[in-house]
Amino acid sequence: MTRWRAVFGCALVLALVAVIDSAIDTTHPELRGVVTGSFDAVKSAPLPHEHGTAMASAIAAHGRLLGVAPAAHILAVRAFDGASSSAQATTTRVLDGLQWVANSGARVVNMSFAGPADPKLHEMITSVRQKGLVLVAAAGNDGPQAAPDYPAAYPEVIAVTATDIDDRLLKVANHGAYVSVAAPGVDIMVATPNAAYGFTTGTSVATAHVSGLAALLIDRNPALTPEQVQAILMRTAKDLGPHGRDDEFGAGLVDAYEALLMLAPATAEQSVTR
Repeated sequence: MTRWRAVFGCALVLALVAVIDSAIDTTHPELRGVVTGSFDAVKSAPLPHEHGTAMASAIAAHGRLLGVAPAAHILAVRAFDGASSSAQATTTRVLDGLQWVANSGARVVNMSFAGPADPKLHEMITSVRQKGLVLVAAAGNDGPQAAPDYPAAYPEVIAVTATDIDDRLLKVANHGAYVSVAAPGVDIMVATPNAAYGFTTGTSVATAHVSGLAALLIDRNPALTPEQVQAILMRTAKDLGPHGRDDEFGAGLVDAYEALLMLAPATAEQSVTR
């Protein structure tokens, strides 16, 4: 955990991260100046919502909390109606949001949501990926025996599961061959609307952590392709569970230090010894 904080606190990230979610409380002290653009697919009063605000803070909080990429800029894409505690969206709203994101200049797309397969959504996901955007989504909180959740299960997406402080898998996390990596996702302190704070658990916040790390990698090397970002995340992950990649943890727990180290320029000493 200490190593994560050391890495996350030192980088100056300017990569744009599109967060497709419910409304974000842009006035929260943790998020002032973070949201630099927005799109509203719901078209109703955008009341700040716990989920969208929490995901944004996990990525870019920079006050009492420290997000994974505290200098990142966020594009707030509201596709979920936060009229209730459980935000809901339609496929049309998500598609509209992704269409806007495709031409927004974003490099990373955070999708901390899950649902059934949809051909139109897959078509849009494929198109956005081909434009060079890194797509990250929640593997799902429906349990080990559940069917795959989407968009995480599409091959163009980095599917993220969640672990606790002891590197144990979240009990309600989905399992499956589509799981790419794991990230911290149990009892995570986040920002909530009206300058408040709270704790959240699930593959959603784990996804936000991986989106932040993807932004750090792209900031270090803007030429990285989505395939290269995913390869780095999986290659440098800490193996958990059965040896090698498995259907519970994927390649393992993402390691920010090792991932960024892969992009560090060779030192003079390294050059000589090689």
